[in-house]
Amino acid sequence: MTSGLGEAVRALRYAWAAPCSLVGLLLAATALAFGATAKGIEGALEVAGGRIPLLVSRLPKGLRFSAITFGHVILGVSHAILDFHRGHEHVHVRQYERWGILFFPLYCGSSLVQLLRGRDFYLDNRFEREARAKATPTPAGPPLSG
Repeated sequence: MTSGLGEAVRALRYAWAAPCSLVGLLLAATALAFGATAKGIEGALEVAGGRIPLLVSRLPKGLRFSAITFGHVILGVSHAILDFHRGHEHVHVRQYERWGILFFPLYCGSSLVQLLRGRDFYLDNRFEREARAKATPTPAGPPLSG
């Protein structure tokens, strides 16, 4: 791809994922107001720390997460967790670029199908399976939930 065409395609990917990124930006702004810090890495905004771990710990057990992606925004309980799971979360960024706003209902639908089949709503979700398969391998570390 030529440089100009490549930049146009990249801009379209950001625009297509923008509604989802907006959700992430709203959550990120709240997290930043409560002490989180942000870094721009590989075309995504990573926000972690502050009171995110406390807030996550108050979620129902099945909704707790170590890291979660909304478009081009990745939220994590710590930057160390984000460093470790970066490959996985960036696969999700590419999924948002592919599916745009449709990612939300498709992800939820995949989880629902897995529940109805008696499987794990998270581990068996097609998007999570893809992220695990395509992520850059990392040494054993903290588990990723959510």
